[in-house]
Amino acid sequence: MSLKHIFAAAACAATVLACGPAAAANPVTYTVGTGATYRPFEFQNPNKELVGFDIDLVKAIAKAEGFNVEFINTLWGVIFESVRNGDRDMIVSGITITPQRQESVDFSYPYFAAHQLILTQKNITVKTIADLKGKKVAVVANSAGDIACSKAFGKASTDIKRFDNTPLVLEELSAGGVDAAVGDIGVFAYYALQNPEKQFNMARDPGFEDQYFGIAVRKGNTELLNKINSGLKKIIANGEYAKVYAKWFGTKTQPPKLPIPE
Repeated sequence: MSLKHIFAAAACAATVLACGPAAAANPVTYTVGTGATYRPFEFQNPNKELVGFDIDLVKAIAKAEGFNVEFINTLWGVIFESVRNGDRDMIVSGITITPQRQESVDFSYPYFAAHQLILTQKNITVKTIADLKGKKVAVVANSAGDIACSKAFGKASTDIKRFDNTPLVLEELSAGGVDAAVGDIGVFAYYALQNPEKQFNMARDPGFEDQYFGIAVRKGNTELLNKINSGLKKIIANGEYAKVYAKWFGTKTQPPKLPIPE
């Protein structure tokens, strides 16, 4: 079975027309690989449609640049191969830009600051991870949050409660089993927005490492990369990026300034 057939069997496609006013009569359509398992960046709604922050972002970029996009649900295990071999024109799936990945694909300008976030119960306010000393903190085992807490309190600290995945961490926090949790800002901010009755507090330790998500294209596909970068700059300048950000993460966390060239 060919790779294309594997993708066809594993994926569902949703075509989105996003033509800007400057688009040609027959604008080009680019395929976008995305894994629909990373809420709120990309996931399937009850109607099996692909939705999320990444989906809205790419739609806005496409509209700004006058091209069309077709989203294809693509398994994470083959998502990089899909763009390298030409089955997808671009991939967007909460992909952290790393030197290792930059060896095999070309990344757009950063479109999301993916640092860690501290989420605490409504009666607890902190500014740094050190303020959590003596409190029960939930993390995903071996994640960036686990590393940060282990560094602050010692890996063997009984105050650190480790779980296999983020949903379990958030369930423990929601149930009151811990005082705080440390994890990815996108997922945590979205969870807080979806559960306003909990009145969670959010904080970012200034010492948390900066990481960024990017849109990836096949190595050397400069034409498409330039369109993506141009569109990203346009939607940041015209305020559309801020609208998409607020839709998925609320107004408690403001869109950070991204390291994008002038």
